[in-house]
Amino acid sequence: MNQNPEIARELPVDRRPNPTPKKKKWLDGEGRWGILLVSPYLLHFLVFVAFTSLASLYFSFTQYDMLNPPKWTGLSNYQKMLDDPLFWKALRNTIYFTVLLVPIKTALALVLAVALNQKLKGLKLYRIAHFIPVISSWTVIAYVADSIFNPRFGWANGLLMKLGLEPKNWLADEQLVIPVLVAVAVWKGVGYMMVLFLAGLQNVPGDLYEAAEIDGAGPLQKFWRVTVPLISGTTFLVLILSTISSFQNFEQIYVMTGGTVDVSSAGGPNNASLVLMLLLYREGFTFFHMGYASAIAWVLFLILFVFTFIQMRLQKKWVHYD
Repeated sequence: MNQNPEIARELPVDRRPNPTPKKKKWLDGEGRWGILLVSPYLLHFLVFVAFTSLASLYFSFTQYDMLNPPKWTGLSNYQKMLDDPLFWKALRNTIYFTVLLVPIKTALALVLAVALNQKLKGLKLYRIAHFIPVISSWTVIAYVADSIFNPRFGWANGLLMKLGLEPKNWLADEQLVIPVLVAVAVWKGVGYMMVLFLAGLQNVPGDLYEAAEIDGAGPLQKFWRVTVPLISGTTFLVLILSTISSFQNFEQIYVMTGGTVDVSSAGGPNNASLVLMLLLYREGFTFFHMGYASAIAWVLFLILFVFTFIQMRLQKKWVHYD
């Protein structure tokens, strides 16, 4: 559209320089308040996480016994780990423990959550009963487990004898010790995972179940076609948390295999329940091989990092967040 030249001549021309845009402060008043409020956590992270992690990484390349200054040895601790049969046995035991624990705990937690998501009388009492082991210490759990699996007076052997079977020395049997530890770990940890599944189930829209019923879907079809896909995000979270906690299991095995009485007996019998965290503790705080213990810690970190990375990549194929 052409502008009339006479009107254009009458319009005043603004010859003032364009105002320079004000530089935005990278930290305004609200931001400073935010930094102040999170400063305790930042301080904790810097001192107890970042600094200690870097120190541990440095120690993993040294020979250090906490009494003398660390001596740089390069990759010798990692080379020692490759040649250490005890490390490989601990790694196998850790994987065996995880492979048994994670699927059983996840499946049982889902079944319990579905059951306790129904309208039942005394529902809160059932939920509390399943959550009490979660908030109990491993010492208490070990006493309860002892009343079940003690070879002299435990009711597990009493049940076997009633069935005409030979009693078992549960925690002293190399073949049975890890399955027994897994059973106890499932009992203690299933309540927490059940709560996560309950939260996921309560976010499933009820109209989807009504639509499925109109289409003629039965209870199992509604579970597999509606419930399972819509709680896949929760299932993914439960799998990640359960795997990480099982790789980091220490307190249970230390207490239940007699570590509180004699440190050398922890992980028995014959190292059949020795896991990576227990080996790390033994090397670091019993033999004062802090460099070797730090190397084990970093290998454990790398294993969990790779596993989590793979799971994050695979989740796109089966996890639905919509």
